[in-house]
Formats: sequence, C-alpha cells, structure tokens
Amino acid sequence: MWYNLNKIIHYLINMRIVLAGTGSAVGKTTISTGIMAALSEEYRVQPFKVGPDYIDPTYHTLASGTNSRNLDSFFMNDAQIRWAFERSLKISKSHLGIIEGVRGLYEGISPIGDVGSTASIAKALNAPVILILNSRSLVKSAAAIVLGFKKLDPTINIRGVILNNVKNKKHYLKTKQAVETLTKTDVIGGMPRDDVMRVEDRHLGLVPAVERENIINSIHTWREMVKEHIDLDSIISIMRDSKKLPEGRDDLWKVENHKHVKIGVAMDEVFTFYYKDNLDALEANNAKLVYFSPIHDEGVPDVDGLYIGGGYPEIFARELEANHKMRTSVRNFHLDGKPIYAECGGLMYLSRSINNYKMCDVFGYPSVMTKKPQALSYIISKAVEDNIVVNKGDIFRGHEFHYSKVNLNGATPQFAFEMLRGRGIQDEKDGLIDKNTVASYIHTHVAAYPFLASNFTRNAAEI
Repeated sequence: MWYNLNKIIHYLINMRIVLAGTGSAVGKTTISTGIMAALSEEYRVQPFKVGPDYIDPTYHTLASGTNSRNLDSFFMNDAQIRWAFERSLKISKSHLGIIEGVRGLYEGISPIGDVGSTASIAKALNAPVILILNSRSLVKSAAAIVLGFKKLDPTINIRGVILNNVKNKKHYLKTKQAVETLTKTDVIGGMPRDDVMRVEDRHLGLVPAVERENIINSIHTWREMVKEHIDLDSIISIMRDSKKLPEGRDDLWKVENHKHVKIGVAMDEVFTFYYKDNLDALEANNAKLVYFSPIHDEGVPDVDGLYIGGGYPEIFARELEANHKMRTSVRNFHLDGKPIYAECGGLMYLSRSINNYKMCDVFGYPSVMTKKPQALSYIISKAVEDNIVVNKGDIFRGHEFHYSKVNLNGATPQFAFEMLRGRGIQDEKDGLIDKNTVASYIHTHVAAYPFLASNFTRNAAEI
C-alpha cells in the first residue's frame, strides 16, 4: 500500500482533516469515532477534539489506541494550536491527525466571531474540512445547507460531505446528486438511520470507566458501519492534499520549576476529567505523577501535592463515603498544609458532603446535585489572592459545566478567584481557599494559563 511506502513523507506533511457538523445532533461523534477506528486498522491515528470536552476524547482514545487531545481557540492562540497539533503527532508517531469539531462548524462564543469554533481550528491548521450533515427528510435542501456553509467563509476549505440519517439507497443517491451538482462538493458517504449510531446521554455523557466495555462494543459497531457506508479512500485522498502548516509556534506551558516533586493524581472510575496536556505540563516541570484511587486505596500516597480533577463523585458518593480512611487521609494532607488543587468534582469531594453522603470536609459546606445545569460556559477569571496555582492579579481562562452547587448557607469563605465571565460558586466568585488548598468549579487548560503547572509544582516543592 502507498502508506507503507511513504509513511515518512505523510508524517512530515502532517496529514489532517476536520470533521465538522452543520449543527447539533448530526451524529458527528459516532461517525468521527467510527472513522478513527476504521482508519486505525491501517494507520496510526492521532485524534483531537475541538472545545473543552472530556467525554468525546474518551471515545477517540479507545477507538484509536492513542490519547486524544483538545484544541480550543478560547484557550489557545493560533500558534499554540499548531504547536499542540504537531507535538501530539510527534509524541504518538502518528500519520494522520483527525479532528472532531464541536457543534456546528461556525459556532463559537460570539454570533459573528471565530473564537471557540471548529472553523477557527481549521483556519489555524489550514486543514481541509468534511461536513457531517443530518439529511433526514432533505434532498435539494441539503445542497442549500452545504452551499451556505461554503459561502459564509470561503477561506474554509470544505472538501467533502457525509450524509447522516439516510432513509435508503434512493434517498442517498438523490441527495448526493443534489449536493454534488449544485455545490461542486463530493459526497463521500451516507450513514443510514440506525439506533446503533446513537450515543446514550447521562447529562455529561457516559461514565467512561464504568461503561468502558459498552463503549468499546459500540465503537466496534460504528467502525463496521463506517467501513460499509463511507469512502475511506476519499478521506485519505483529501488528507493527502493537506497543505503545509502555517508558520508560528507558541508553547502551551512554561517550565520554571527545577526541583523534583511527586504529585498525586486522583484517577479511577470517579475522577476522569483531565486534559492530557495538563498532566504533560506537570511532568515537564519535574513532577512524577503518582496515580491513586479515592475509592479503592486506603490513603493518599507519599507525594508533595494532590491534583483532584473532575468526574462523577455524585454517582459514586456512597463508595466515596465508605472509604473513611481515604477521606481522613485527604483531610490530614490538607491540615498539614500540603498543596491540593481540585476542579469541579474534586471541589465536591473536598466539601462536607454530596447529597448528604460524607466527604472529606476540607471545606465545611455541603454540595448538592440539581436537576438543571448550574453553569455551562467558558469563563474568564482573575486571581484576587495568591495561591498555589495562580498569582494574584493574573487573569486566566477556563470553563464550567456542572449540575451541582455548594451551599454556603450565608457563610463568607475566602475565595481565590473573581469571575469576569461566568458564574462560579456564588456571587461571581470561585476558588474556595484554605491553607494551601484551592478548589473551584473551574476546569482550566494549561494553555489558558501557562504558569499553572510550574506554579503548582514549585509550591509543592517549597511547602
């Protein structure tokens, strides 16, 4: 195969494609994951996800065997996006970079701008785009949609279309003819209406660690459906036409800590929400990562600091409460003044309780689940107090998405962050701070605050 003869060339030119939706609920994740799985049978694929998503990268990683990474123009400038893309392909020694978009191609934080959109990533990487379009009950109108996407921003290189929710072969051929004739854009496949191509929702998605076998079985099904209904050779051909990446590279993080430290990272079926780049940044700042389980282990490992990310502590509240030794160990770690950095689910674990199940009681306020989301947005925050991760006065970006709240019951705790954009814990404030522990609803990416890892590891070394 040409891949075996020329794989070094392919690696050097960074073959890439963006799989973008024309809106929500178009089947983008299942089709993108199926394509990654199918192409991984022949090539080494490096998957990416546009936006601040933890769930879809889990599918990508299982489909490709390579850690999926996030690309986000709210967190990263164009030069950082290119650096992150190239670095990821080099680390995984991949030949293909496949990028799943977020929502519709042009959806971002502004109704007219590009920031936060899939289009911004395609532009930063000069990457060809394949549109995934929900063609249910559409024929000629599908061409109008494609034409509108192409005309809105002619600098976006839309090279192909995948039709989803195709009724039958007749419907597919008619719609294919309309799109190709009227928009001069190749239709490279049509996915039939089939429940196996759906992803079950659980407000933030499936619980990856618990549903792992089910997810793997679904990915196998998606892969076979993709192989049957999408022209994978056409995708490879489009990727082979990838032009040279634009000039300009910026690092995602700073390296300023030169002392060796050990950082404990909570990682199990409960706590799974971590950006791989954040973990890499810690290691680049001389941290040895020691993974532990708040459910299964008896205590905090021998480390200099703790990083407790997001996840599903509400689903495992009974099990977390049952591990009294671990909860006591985490609280004692805090009382000893050692640094703890916690995000969202980590904040809940450090609270007094979750839905009346006892937690670590580092912060003496209960957290409760709510039926509706309490926050769902990108955020901009300013540190109003020096702390283990952000220097006073510094502004950083992140995102918040949670169905819980911390009940302060009239108390006025010390907060580390003022929300310039976003909701926070209360009154546009976030980041409960006590001793050397900081816990907030904010998920942040190291690119949005390049000193995050160096500050945390330096403080872990010095405290």
